[in-house]
Amino acid sequence: MADNRAIGVFDSGLGGLTVVSELLRFLPNEDIVYFGDTGRVPYGTRSKETIRKYALEDEAFLIEKDVKLIIAACGTVSSVAYDTAETLPVPFFEVVSHAAFDAAKTTKNGRIGVLGTAATVNSGMHEKFIKEVLPEAEVTACACSMFVSLVEEGWLADDDIVVLETARRYLKPIIDAKCDTVILGCTHFPVLKGAIKSILGDKVTLIDAGTATAKAVKEFLDENSLNADSEKVAKNRYFVSDKAYSFKKTATVLLGKKIEDEDIKQVSLNNL
Repeated sequence: MADNRAIGVFDSGLGGLTVVSELLRFLPNEDIVYFGDTGRVPYGTRSKETIRKYALEDEAFLIEKDVKLIIAACGTVSSVAYDTAETLPVPFFEVVSHAAFDAAKTTKNGRIGVLGTAATVNSGMHEKFIKEVLPEAEVTACACSMFVSLVEEGWLADDDIVVLETARRYLKPIIDAKCDTVILGCTHFPVLKGAIKSILGDKVTLIDAGTATAKAVKEFLDENSLNADSEKVAKNRYFVSDKAYSFKKTATVLLGKKIEDEDIKQVSLNNL
């Protein structure tokens, strides 16, 4: 039996749209409810207690929308506040483990890089999951918090001198460690994939957490007969806690499709 309830996705801001983009590719018939906490971005520089508080509020908002599962499309929440899912009445997906497992299976030299926010890197969760599959792996993790700011500001061009110089500085430890596989451990980062790739070179494989997670969600829905009706036309709704106009502008670029005004709504944090 089909389950036409929406998939719920949340993130600190725009980055989670890279996960939505992959969901649209793998699950074109599924409705999606997205919440971007643009009024409190970034999460990656906050304390663990604050990140947990925000995650619980984001999850509560999506539960009110009667979603059938929730994706924390945020590497920071997935790394340090994944246990907030224990009280949820619906299945929960994070974006760390799936990317880590893919990286462990992809690497040829056993040297894996992780790019994330400070909170994600400090949690050590990517390394934990990588070593479950590949105990001998050498993991080099770099906190790249300014990448989040670049994406939220809409500085996305592969040849932007600020983007390139920022990436060059952040990626030096990855290059020095001779990593052949690099996890984009924050969902903002795939937006800068072109610039990152130009510095690391074609011999380095980039692992997109959004792709890995979307595949895992599709597999789960298939196995549990929770897919939406195959004849249904998908309806996607986007909620933000601030700056709805700028969200629409950048979201259109990230998703590669126009978002109508009626599909975006700004909600008060007091109502979360």
